[in-house]
Amino acid sequence: MADHDPNAAPERFLTVSLDLRGVSCTARLLTDRAPRTCAAVWDALPLGGDVYHAKYARNEIYTLVPTFAAEEPPLENPTVTPIPGDLCYFTFTDTQLGTASYGYGGAAAHRDRATVVDLALFYERNNLLINGDAGWVPGIVWGTVVDGLDRMADACQDLWRAGAVGETLSFRRA
Repeated sequence: MADHDPNAAPERFLTVSLDLRGVSCTARLLTDRAPRTCAAVWDALPLGGDVYHAKYARNEIYTLVPTFAAEEPPLENPTVTPIPGDLCYFTFTDTQLGTASYGYGGAAAHRDRATVVDLALFYERNNLLINGDAGWVPGIVWGTVVDGLDRMADACQDLWRAGAVGETLSFRRA
């Protein structure tokens, strides 16, 4: 039996949902690898909004939310090759998302905000965080799905094929 550190912080879990489709998965926060990001997200929960399916990174769904941390977390536990089940955190400015190629239309600054947070779920393999306009886009891996990834991946594929209009992606404490 493994020793338990009585001073270790308790594990934290959250529910990630595609609300209209009624599909959820459970994720564990990676507080040991991305402590500042995890603390910022945990303190701000619940979070969510319109869901988007990635154009460039492949097997990713995400939502854009207003910044919520008193200070943006540093690039802790970074990746440019997320794996299935990774939850990633990105920060973008309106100028980074302002070109028509992103498809946000008049909401490029996302309701006139200068900066937005992108909370993403990667549901399948072969993702590469490179953008033709900007180059490499490293993300912070702050959580990992521990239950329900198969159901969520099926729903994400349906989102890709059937469309995202009217669907929301939400993050809540489990």
